[in-house]
Amino acid sequence: MQRKKEERLKKVVILGSTGSIGRSALEVIKNFPDKFNVLGLSAKSSVHILEEQIKEFNPKYVAIFEKKAYEELRKKVKNIELLLGNEGICELARLKDADIIISAIVGAAGLIPTYEAVKAGKTIGLANKESLVLAGELIKRETKKNNAKIIPIDSEHSAVFQCINGCNKPFIRKIWLTASGGPFRGMKKHEIENVTPEEALNHPKWKMGKRITIDSATLMNKGFEVIEAHHLFDIDVESIGVLIHPQSIVHCLVEFIDGTYLAQMSSPDMKAPIALALSLPERLPGIIKPIDWTMTNQLQFEIPDTEVFPCLSLAYEAAKTGGTMPTVLNAADEVAVEAFLLRRLKFNDIHKIIKKVMDAHLASSASSIEEILEADSWARKMAKKEIEK
Repeated sequence: MQRKKEERLKKVVILGSTGSIGRSALEVIKNFPDKFNVLGLSAKSSVHILEEQIKEFNPKYVAIFEKKAYEELRKKVKNIELLLGNEGICELARLKDADIIISAIVGAAGLIPTYEAVKAGKTIGLANKESLVLAGELIKRETKKNNAKIIPIDSEHSAVFQCINGCNKPFIRKIWLTASGGPFRGMKKHEIENVTPEEALNHPKWKMGKRITIDSATLMNKGFEVIEAHHLFDIDVESIGVLIHPQSIVHCLVEFIDGTYLAQMSSPDMKAPIALALSLPERLPGIIKPIDWTMTNQLQFEIPDTEVFPCLSLAYEAAKTGGTMPTVLNAADEVAVEAFLLRRLKFNDIHKIIKKVMDAHLASSASSIEEILEADSWARKMAKKEIEK
């Protein structure tokens, strides 16, 4: 009887288990031991956190990217299959026994493992938006070819996924993604010229990694989400809009041709979209607290100011150009954000570096993973040269 019960558990692999999305996914799994079993975990180098996760969830497989961390972990844990490097992480992504792969590695590093999961025909809970920003057309093609399934974990894309389920696409006029506006909402360009990394990292609603938090402050993250939505839902870029919504309660609006709208609403907590991705076609009870309408007196919506936050416009430009241009956009942004965090760039210089790299790039078709990786490498080198100037 015990064996039959275990066989009914959904086997989960979490790529990036020590990050914020990975830890939240494990919180959900912990509360539903009768539904989920952790088959595999991966991390870049956080040995201490990963060791604690191994003790608590007893995965069969663990992969760690950095060799030094691998050697350290190998001395501490027993009775698991410990894998090394990017190939080890990709092996987790392809595991035959896995029912769902949570792709939560931050940045371009998540592309290849996500791509491998797609080629293996897996169901993927996608939190790594860069996979679709860098290689959207390729990922879409391989998803269809290999009968894979992508369930979005970004709160806005999960919201759209829920709102358009069962809708006829010709009846959709526009999708609106919402953004909190970040820590500098309502400020003028000169007011954010000398902001510090600490100020930019002080997000008013979400607790996230450093890069995504800075991208939220520049609105580049919302630009990435526009590109992601374009590929996920096969919607023209021109039909995807952005609204600043500081309460972060409405996560998307779907506008129909008859002038009506559907909205998805919840308290701002990433455990909700994570739980939905894990449990589909079911919904799990008690994941987050319901909205307290006695404390929610108003819902505000504003059009973003792209003069103050031009990164959003650059993302639209890259999406419309297509090919390898979104790859270059992401790579240049990643390098520029890192330079800002190291105080080598001012906040308002981030978009300038990205634009210079984009202007220097002649976009190609992005028809292979090798072409995408080549464009990514070129853009990183170009961005570093511009920063050195």
